[in-house]
Amino acid sequence: MLIAIDHGNYAIKTPHFSFISGLTEHTVKPPMAEEVLEYNGKYWSLTGQRLPYMRDKTRDDRYFILSLFAIAKELSAAGANTAFEQIDLAVGLPPEHYGMLRERFAQYFRRFGTVNFAYNNRPMSIVIRNVFVYPQAYAAVVPQSGQLLKTLRMFIVDIGGYTTDVLLLRNGKPDLQFCRSLESGVITMNNDIIGKISAQHDMRIEDEHICAVLQGQETILPEEVKKAIRDAAQLHAKDILGKLRELQVDLRTNPAIFIGGGSVLFRPLIEHTPLVAKATFIEDPKANAIGYEMLARGQMAMRAVQ
Repeated sequence: MLIAIDHGNYAIKTPHFSFISGLTEHTVKPPMAEEVLEYNGKYWSLTGQRLPYMRDKTRDDRYFILSLFAIAKELSAAGANTAFEQIDLAVGLPPEHYGMLRERFAQYFRRFGTVNFAYNNRPMSIVIRNVFVYPQAYAAVVPQSGQLLKTLRMFIVDIGGYTTDVLLLRNGKPDLQFCRSLESGVITMNNDIIGKISAQHDMRIEDEHICAVLQGQETILPEEVKKAIRDAAQLHAKDILGKLRELQVDLRTNPAIFIGGGSVLFRPLIEHTPLVAKATFIEDPKANAIGYEMLARGQMAMRAVQ
């Protein structure tokens, strides 16, 4: 079975699921957790508190555990009834890190032999046969690749959890010699806003409060706090566009496709700023995972006929 996973700094996405990139380790089975995974003699549960940013996600087993949650969710959704499954995994990396970390990331998932774990008391055993690694951002636009072949130059701007990644497409093909990454994602903005609200209003807010305000959802926050959040977000979005210009990413002369959770939050500003001439948006947060799956299926089909 082919399973695609987008390992975001803020959220883990598969073609059918999205959940916060956070988990807690337990020495005994937690009684109140909705989802529990047992692996290597320890228990793990998902949490709404994301993990600290890690540029190299292979430093420890936490992203592997998150991947087991993702695999278990996809297997359950597919109605897999057998306790043993052979898995082909499709994953991705930011374009700027792709060349340097690609093999290390693939090797991180190539565990020798059978991986045994239990998800919500259900024993599971998997063998990860193949690991396909693709560039983030490009994967998200794969479903539109036919249209993009007609475009001379286009930038993909992926505003994610911790980073904003930019990739240039030339006639629909990724130019990995021109990819940029800024540490200016939604997490950095949220940390800044949380600090400002604490200092100026003596209030503790969380990521969820900020997201709700920017998406126009109802909260009990005072109006001056909501205004401070919106103003700070607007400054952060302008800062991202300004830094992109410094990196020779001029969105006044080249069309752009915006993807990632940050693009959804900043869409009203992006659509009205003179710094962006033509923008389209892919709002599905699972777009990269869907693209990984499509790319892997195509690669596996080519292997089959060779």
